[in-house]
Amino acid sequence: MLVDNIGELVTNAFGNGEGGPLGIHRNAALLVEDGLVAWVGSARSAPAADRRIDAGGAAVLPGFVDSHAHLVFAGDRAAEFAARMAGQPYTGGGIRTTVGATRAAPDSELRGTVRRLRDEALRQGTTTIEIKSGYGLTVADEARSLRIAAEFSEDTTFLGAHVVPAEYADRPDDYVGMVCGPMLAAAAPYARWIDVFCERGAFDVDHARAILACGQAVGLGVRVHANQLGPGPGVQLGVELGAASVDHCTHLTDADIDALASHRIGCMCPDGRHTTTVATLLPGAEFSTRSPYPDARRLLDAGVTVALATDCNPGSSYTSSMPFCIALAVREMRMTPAEAVWAATAGGARALRRDDVGVLRRGARADLIVLDAPSHLHLAYRPGVPLIRQVLHNGVPQ
Repeated sequence: MLVDNIGELVTNAFGNGEGGPLGIHRNAALLVEDGLVAWVGSARSAPAADRRIDAGGAAVLPGFVDSHAHLVFAGDRAAEFAARMAGQPYTGGGIRTTVGATRAAPDSELRGTVRRLRDEALRQGTTTIEIKSGYGLTVADEARSLRIAAEFSEDTTFLGAHVVPAEYADRPDDYVGMVCGPMLAAAAPYARWIDVFCERGAFDVDHARAILACGQAVGLGVRVHANQLGPGPGVQLGVELGAASVDHCTHLTDADIDALASHRIGCMCPDGRHTTTVATLLPGAEFSTRSPYPDARRLLDAGVTVALATDCNPGSSYTSSMPFCIALAVREMRMTPAEAVWAATAGGARALRRDDVGVLRRGARADLIVLDAPSHLHLAYRPGVPLIRQVLHNGVPQ
């Protein structure tokens, strides 16, 4: 299938097209075979194909890569949102409300919620989405959350260390022991990653390090919720353990930024895997909690690899829209439109340590979006407007 008459093609392939981070080609075409990108180049040189999609001079981008989402839950926290808008501060305490509802929900309800939100995100251009557990917090509920998540995503994350549940409030050491033992054993077959909410009111650095080390020992990659509610050790712990991503990064010290900058995009293991620790920023959370936004400009100017994600969850960021997060990043976090688009595509892929998504080059997965606009700039220029005209996932029109 040939996608042609593309006015602006964002490839994220360095050294191609006009150069720069987006690797833009003008008046371009792209050939899809067997779900992969088979050819990219000038529309004048396009090969023959059995089928054709006419982009009509519009912009075409890689599908968005949402590397941080909490989709397995039950219940509603709209009243909590209203209270915050009336001045109540966000402390993370509402997580336990969702835990109770999730434990009580049947599998069919949880599966229906994940499907609804995954499909909602797909319609808005998200073709890759990470899905966390973390609202079960029992051995059985964490395992079933991940089993359900794995039906919808290749990137599933065990977040048994989201908060200490009420029944363990006076015994946090016992809960950590359970997370590292039977809960991890039950969850690991369905997970690619392990994550910890390393924050005041959640897990301290010693507990976080122990949990993440146990996950690493059974082959899970590391992610960390870090420095959301205030300065803390989460970012530097993530870098110490070689985390793929530290997420939120709202309150950073110079030492935090120096640590992240030491793990730049070119850092590679001998086997070719990226060892970059990405700073994943979640502006939907700041929007929904009226908290200060992360200083993306400070991170980018230091050379830190930045990703954008939605943090879709029922409490602090109930959005599945990556275009919305791009617009927030440009308006509130001083990112350029090009930086924000790269962070929402290639940056998210880096945060998941994947090179088959977030980019449109030969051999990559044919996940792409056609905008109802001539340029990627319109994603920030026209906030709130439904600009995703068409989505291809694995080369299949959705």
